[in-house]
Amino acid sequence: MLNPHSVISESAYDLLGKLPDEFHRHLYFTMGHQLNNAANGYLYFALAHAVRDRLTSRWRMTRQRLQNSTERRVHYFSLEFLLGRSLGNAVLNLDLDADVKETLTRFGLQREELQEQELDAGLGNGGLGRLAACFLDSCATLRLPVTGYGIRYEYGMFHQRIEGGRQIEAPDHWLREGNPWEIERAEDARTINFFGHTERYVDESGRFHSRWVATQEVLAVPYDMPIPGYRNDTVNTLRLWKATATDAFNLTEFNQGNYPEAVVQKNQAEQISMVLYPNDASENGKVLRLKQQYFLVSASLQDVLEDWVEQHGTDFSEFGALNCFQLNDTHPACAVPELMRLLMDRYDLGWEAAWRITTNCMAYTNHTLLPEALERWSVSLFSRLLPRLLEIIYEINERFLSEVAKKFPGQPELLQRLSLVEGGDQPQIRMAYLSIVGSFSVNGVAHLHTELLKSGLFKDFYQLWPNKFNNKTNGVTPRRWLSHCNPRLRELITEAIGDTWERDMLQLRRLAPLADDAAFRARWQEVKRQNKQRFADYVQQQTGIAITTDAMFDVQVKRIHEYKRQLLNVLHVIHLYDRIRRGDTAGMVNRCVLIGGKAAPGYHVAKLIVKLINNVAEVINHDPTTKDRLRLVFLPNYRVSAMEILCPGTELSEQISTAGKEASGTGNMKFMMNGALTIGTLDGANIEIREKAGAENFFLFGLDAKGVVETRQTYDPNFIIASDEDIRRVMELLEGGRFSPSEPGIFDLLTAGLRSPHDQWLTIADFRSYIDAQAVAAATYVDPARWNRMSILNSANSGWFSSDRTIQQYADEIWGVRPMKGE
Repeated sequence: MLNPHSVISESAYDLLGKLPDEFHRHLYFTMGHQLNNAANGYLYFALAHAVRDRLTSRWRMTRQRLQNSTERRVHYFSLEFLLGRSLGNAVLNLDLDADVKETLTRFGLQREELQEQELDAGLGNGGLGRLAACFLDSCATLRLPVTGYGIRYEYGMFHQRIEGGRQIEAPDHWLREGNPWEIERAEDARTINFFGHTERYVDESGRFHSRWVATQEVLAVPYDMPIPGYRNDTVNTLRLWKATATDAFNLTEFNQGNYPEAVVQKNQAEQISMVLYPNDASENGKVLRLKQQYFLVSASLQDVLEDWVEQHGTDFSEFGALNCFQLNDTHPACAVPELMRLLMDRYDLGWEAAWRITTNCMAYTNHTLLPEALERWSVSLFSRLLPRLLEIIYEINERFLSEVAKKFPGQPELLQRLSLVEGGDQPQIRMAYLSIVGSFSVNGVAHLHTELLKSGLFKDFYQLWPNKFNNKTNGVTPRRWLSHCNPRLRELITEAIGDTWERDMLQLRRLAPLADDAAFRARWQEVKRQNKQRFADYVQQQTGIAITTDAMFDVQVKRIHEYKRQLLNVLHVIHLYDRIRRGDTAGMVNRCVLIGGKAAPGYHVAKLIVKLINNVAEVINHDPTTKDRLRLVFLPNYRVSAMEILCPGTELSEQISTAGKEASGTGNMKFMMNGALTIGTLDGANIEIREKAGAENFFLFGLDAKGVVETRQTYDPNFIIASDEDIRRVMELLEGGRFSPSEPGIFDLLTAGLRSPHDQWLTIADFRSYIDAQAVAAATYVDPARWNRMSILNSANSGWFSSDRTIQQYADEIWGVRPMKGE
């Protein structure tokens, strides 16, 4: 009898024909087209299938190694995975560049035209999702036993377009043409319960139990995507769940003519995985958000537990030692009570045994310092939607507070602060607190962020459990963010120091001596010039705005939020515009400022900032006095594939958040790797970037976190405005309607916020320092030798910000996992 696991062996890779032949075969047989009449979309799919074939045998063997392993494994839970496009990454990691080039040359095709057919995978919003994608890449490259778990959203965040300066959201149906990189695993579908109620009962041995009954059921169907390591034999898995109805179609209702009612269950179920981050301003929106979070963790935990039972039976004594669940931010916090529920209700473990397992295998990463961004759900919502979980949360809270009271008697205020349930007229479940209590590890994502968590947001928990807290500064994958997106720089670096840096980014330090080599600096500058031209071509294609490559490319691309201070950037652009209009151009350089990012649909102030950026751009870009001197561009629909073009051509990286607000940032790291210089505050990972690059290679401005706290006590922005001629003139232009002649008063909310002594972002407080730092950057830019030297040193010292380093620290210090053994 055949062993099913030996049917496909490593030699299966050798059964594949040459890539050109496989491409042609897939075009003809899989896509049903011939070369002479196939649209680019079919050509892309044929190439993607041919490349995926080369992943499949390695993928299967990796899964088999994982299944046979007796070592600990990790399950990475994230509501976002911002993957971007998969083709280029797979080609790079499989070392197929030459084969793809041969294929496309043979058939007279252009690689860029085919790559443009792939839509960015709409599985994330910003840094959180992109970080998760980088982490999976590094896990596979380091051959670590890590599986990602997420949701297969039918629609991404949204497709952003600009009309009349305003953000307009349209559906981002990234799956409309299908996804050649995924494989449906219907046999592994899991049932998820919602609503209903609980019943108490006593079993034969006299033990009390609860059961969750009269529930509404939804089916979670997994779709697996391969995550290839860099030029090794490891292909890990990202498992994404799609929500479907258990009974997709009610034939009785249909035959009675009730057509909408016949599919109501199907429609309600599919809403769960329909859209990333539905607007939760309404009660229905809140219900859907909590459904998504529970759907992810319940399906994923069931998946892991059923795999365990298949291999080990119902003996869970070693489960905690051999499994680790990493919660990427607070969204998957329901994993704590859900694992308890499954262990107790499905597998009949007692509370103490289930809690011991749970707290031995849950680990929590916090990604925010904004209290309002921490997940809270009303008790009333929980009691309706997840009644059994609410019972368990109350029990966790009661036992936890009892322990605290014993350790710190007579401190009711402390118990109130630590409680998982926030009191008041509308009690709330504090999901971050639930994550901390249920986890053995709690980490921040930059040194400052972690210190502020310990001294501020989670101070009481840190005093209770100091050993739980640790820092893991974020990183980004150098495969996508240097090797793939910047092939010209990759070739120059490899020529200079060899190719070992692609596996060990600390090798980039060997570039440092070359910063003083004039010939190397000239070649470095030429690479940047070519990348700037690609950047400029892309901007003109997307916006119709022509920019000159002689200008400094000054870029801020990230989610639109007040704390990220795109508003401060625009104020500086207005300042430069005012100077040009007055003829005060001494010390200025030609500059193109590009801003990109999406504002959450329900975030009015952020959308107003987008409107302001576009209005200011409209005025500046049509004023003949600014020709070539100053351009302002808002790039619509910013996404991963756009960053792959912008990042290599950027010269000045704007990382200007209010100190103490940004957890880490990862765009700052991508720009640094590609030789951009940073202008920034002492916030998030900027501090560590400045330490690594050298203070002299970083344009610092603004208050630090301590200064922010002190300044708030006596903050008077109106005094600052009145005392500073430059700032006063900017405010007069803004408030006088220069940028809104047909919509007077439209920006009053923004200007009132700037003038308010309660402005928590302290934009005016940092404005003068920002102007001065920008002047220093401009003075540096006119000296190419100095600028390029600083650029080289930034890249040379960026290796520490590789996600390989971050993940190795997770593996060693949190997860306790080792690389999988090869064949």
